Amino acid sequence: MGQNRMLWLLDALERDPRADAAIDKLTRSVRTLLPGRTRDALHGRWLGHPVHPLMVQVPIGTWMSAAVLDLCPGRNREAGLLVGVGLAAAGPAALAGAADWAELHRQQKRVGLVHAVTNTAAVGLYGASLLRRLTGRAGAGRAYGFLGLTAVGLGGMLGGHLAYRQASGANHAEEVPHVVSEGWHRIGTVDEFPAGRPVRRAVDDVPVLVVRETGGTFHALAERCSHLAGPLSEGTIADGCVQCPWHGSVFRLSDGWNVRGPATAPQPAFDTRVVDGHVEIGLRRADGTESPAEAPERAGGDEGHGPGI
Repeated sequence: MGQNRMLWLLDALERDPRADAAIDKLTRSVRTLLPGRTRDALHGRWLGHPVHPLMVQVPIGTWMSAAVLDLCPGRNREAGLLVGVGLAAAGPAALAGAADWAELHRQQKRVGLVHAVTNTAAVGLYGASLLRRLTGRAGAGRAYGFLGLTAVGLGGMLGGHLAYRQASGANHAEEVPHVVSEGWHRIGTVDEFPAGRPVRRAVDDVPVLVVRETGGTFHALAERCSHLAGPLSEGTIADGCVQCPWHGSVFRLSDGWNVRGPATAPQPAFDTRVVDGHVEIGLRRADGTESPAEAPERAGGDEGHGPGI
């Protein structure tokens, strides 16, 4: 019953619009203060997944260790050192979290705002704890430390809800290699794809973005953006890339590489070919297995594959 009550409260928080005006102002401030390359670094594009969950391990770990030492007599100095290290690491972790938060859906931002407020309260409590320790009031320092750890626990619960219930930071194109069957799939005739314009097709119920270059070369990527599943077929095509219309992630059409964030994972890419005036695509495998373009042709194609495969 308690679990259902907690989920009800979190769902109510997602639907509550009262903080939306503040959310909009904060979003603009974050985007203004953090230029594009800085945001990409804080998103973790260089790492291949969000960097914020990695960075928060330092303050959480040091503060938890400080709490253990606070239970041991005569370890106030060591506990205070750990509290200080956690405070120093909290700033960069908060910047990474803010960069990610500014590129989320509205419902995710509502939960994320409370997550940030809770963690800010934790930082304030640990700052008070460190101050008390430095001025010789070890008992008060320990008390503030345990209050700070309680706030950290609440913030962590909200962060878990963001990550696992609301899927913020998850790769929303990860399932594509697991649901698209191997081999070639016919998706239409050549004249159904105007040059330079994004076209949406589907293979095994998976949306696919198809773009035909002026010279006749075809490119195909998973259509749902890996960041938050934005529709790439409604995006902008320029300089051999597609830009997501929702949060501005840019992917290279030739291989799906994420040129610019907030996406941290590339788009699954498809090999393409034209057979008898029809366009066929096959998923380009990233696990080292043979792609359709490299595989020898087989007589009598499987159902759903192009003729002559």
